[in-house]
Amino acid sequence: MKLMTLDEKIGQMVLYTSDWDLTGPTMRAGYIDDIRKGNCGNVFNAQTAAYVRKLQKIAVEETRLHIPLLFGYDVIHGYKTTFPIPLGEAASWDMSLIEQSARVSATEAAAAGLNWTFAPMCDISVEPRWGRVSEGAGEDPFLGSRIAEARVHGFQGKNLSDLADTLTILACVKHYAAYGAPVAGRDYNTVDMSERVFRDVYLPPYAAAIKAGAMSVMSSFNELNGMPATCNKWLMTDILRGELSFKGFVVTDYNSIQELMNHGVAATESDAAALSANAGIDMDMQSTYYQKHLKELVKQGVVSEKTIDDAVRRILRVKFMLGLFDDPYRYCNEAREKRLEGAPAHLEAACEVAKHSLVLLKNENNALPLKKGEKLVVIGELANSANNLLGSWRAAGDSKMATTILDELRTYNGSQNVIYSEGCKKMGEDRGGFNAALAAARHADKIVMVIGEDCDWTGEAASRTDIRVPGVQTELLEKLKTLNKPVVVVLMNGRPLDLSREDKLADAILEVWFPGTKGGKAITDVLFGEYNPSGKLPITFPRCLGQVPIYYYTKNTGRPIYLSDPKYKSRYLDCPNDPLYPFGYGLSYTTFSYSNISLSGTALKSHGSLKATVTVTNTGKCDGEEVVQLYTRQLVGSVTRPVKELKGFNKIALKAGESKTVTFTVTPDMLAFHRADMSYGTEPGKFQLFIGGNSRDVKQASFTLN
Repeated sequence: MKLMTLDEKIGQMVLYTSDWDLTGPTMRAGYIDDIRKGNCGNVFNAQTAAYVRKLQKIAVEETRLHIPLLFGYDVIHGYKTTFPIPLGEAASWDMSLIEQSARVSATEAAAAGLNWTFAPMCDISVEPRWGRVSEGAGEDPFLGSRIAEARVHGFQGKNLSDLADTLTILACVKHYAAYGAPVAGRDYNTVDMSERVFRDVYLPPYAAAIKAGAMSVMSSFNELNGMPATCNKWLMTDILRGELSFKGFVVTDYNSIQELMNHGVAATESDAAALSANAGIDMDMQSTYYQKHLKELVKQGVVSEKTIDDAVRRILRVKFMLGLFDDPYRYCNEAREKRLEGAPAHLEAACEVAKHSLVLLKNENNALPLKKGEKLVVIGELANSANNLLGSWRAAGDSKMATTILDELRTYNGSQNVIYSEGCKKMGEDRGGFNAALAAARHADKIVMVIGEDCDWTGEAASRTDIRVPGVQTELLEKLKTLNKPVVVVLMNGRPLDLSREDKLADAILEVWFPGTKGGKAITDVLFGEYNPSGKLPITFPRCLGQVPIYYYTKNTGRPIYLSDPKYKSRYLDCPNDPLYPFGYGLSYTTFSYSNISLSGTALKSHGSLKATVTVTNTGKCDGEEVVQLYTRQLVGSVTRPVKELKGFNKIALKAGESKTVTFTVTPDMLAFHRADMSYGTEPGKFQLFIGGNSRDVKQASFTLN
């Protein structure tokens, strides 16, 4: 630090794109010059070990202080080998698999020369209109927190010392904060919520990721209570570095310092740079405002050099932790890159995660599993699309590595037993293929219709006002239903959809999300019963858009739905209050029964614990897995409390006819919340405890917290 000029310090606070994604292995000449002058200490969107080595060589061998570059990339759900989208991974409720997915992603990214990912996304969201719901873990803060921890450990390792490993990469907690709650579900829109909701619902996953060791955080695009996150000192300094004791560095999202002028809190570029630096933003992604204005702001005394020093110290510390000063080229190994990208073990892991992510939403009339040798008609453009399997934010994912659902079904069931018809264009109004699809279906035993969204219809800047299955896909489904043959819907999408029509028409519905490189194989295995589906929804599926936002941890209101008065209660005139598919829901090819809950006592002391035990029995004819879920409710508090809150879960495997005892330990800290005076802690009183296979179908017991 003492050797650095102010210009060199500011250079470490600058992050520019290489433009690889747009132009291949080239970089704007101006950026190359910035690296050479020490004015750009970090690069994103560079790919391949050889290209990273080229840029690193400039930084290390052609600059005065030889400070290595940090290389970032959006490694969201895989690098070359693509895993299910994060919302799909969350449906597995399997932390070991989610950690393994992040570990494989880190291994392949590190082999390509990268050392930093812009993940995990820790944004809680109850907003299916918002396209980036696909990138998160769903609606629940407890589940979201466990997933955030797993993904940080997968990317970085279990300990901070693991960052020095050449097959781990730096995690980045995003988007801090509350990005998943935009008004009207429109990306980048205003976020406005009470501090209590923010702290009890939205903050916990960010905090969990930081506690797990994440050493970088990305500021979000949105404002929160009138202040954009990128210049929000309360978020970046008071909470993040104060309350959460974060020791790493904070980077902006793309151009978000520049956007402070659009928000209307900065009149000039210089004002925007000053606001961000003084709020605690260490690194400017792409806007150029730090490089252009910080030096003059320091001279004017608007930004102190100590603020600059603190930011640079945090950035350099992470570069040291990654081992870049010991060996700047440690990530640039072309032989390792070739060996690890798309390695057989990685593809096997992708298939395993995908199988566990699929959620069986409906299964009637013995529609599933399919039987080998049955004559199938497969309908839908998505069935024959490898590209859509990968979803959005697929990093270096290559659709040529993926096999379509159609091809996998043909491989398993024999080409002679699988007829294909496109039927209709998934996003349009083209009914031209209806007759061909109907004709093909008449010659089949069962109909498998693959419907849903195009992969580009979820992700960033992909909000929708209509969350029904798009185009005329459901219209074709209606016509197929008239043939009186079993109809299986395979649903490919990145958000909760209004499936009220499909639920009435289909005999079975399998939610497959965007399942990744090996998604076709995973779907086929589940359809034919080679794997018994075990996924559970991490987010509520509404009956209609008018219910949105809808989530399981709602409040009771003063006029709850169960009141005897037929009119004056909190309800809709034209739709039930409850969702089509609740949080935590998912069927199996077998069935499970739950015993009544046995509590070790009826009173929980302030420093004690209670054991809550149920016996779960596989009452069906095949082996299966069940996610046993624990919820609690505080009946009376100093502020209103949710009707249910997830407090634990346990995924168990049961053979047909087998029973297992599942025990949860309930401690007072699990019942803490932000009380009326905004202090955090518990309040004595009566509680209900629920255990079941989803948030709706549960057994119930009661206890008192003393």
